[in-house]
Amino acid sequence: MSYGYSQRLVDANKEADAKSLGVTLGRLCIKHGVPVSEVARYLHVSRMTVYNWFWGVTTPTASMNNSLFSYIEKLKKRK
Repeated sequence: MSYGYSQRLVDANKEADAKSLGVTLGRLCIKHGVPVSEVARYLHVSRMTVYNWFWGVTTPTASMNNSLFSYIEKLKKRK
């Protein structure tokens, strides 16, 4: 694990609803080792907001969808 992703977070993300954009984003960030702080800066939200999305505790608002889709596509292109 990189960037401080705890095993608890990784496990919770795996169990969370994959239909959520926040959970999908979390899986990609964990896979590619993207720090939460980078995601938060890019999306102009707090780190806690990003963690809550990764956990599946909250879901991103509809107004965030375009930014999230864009960032997810950016992550998918990473090797």
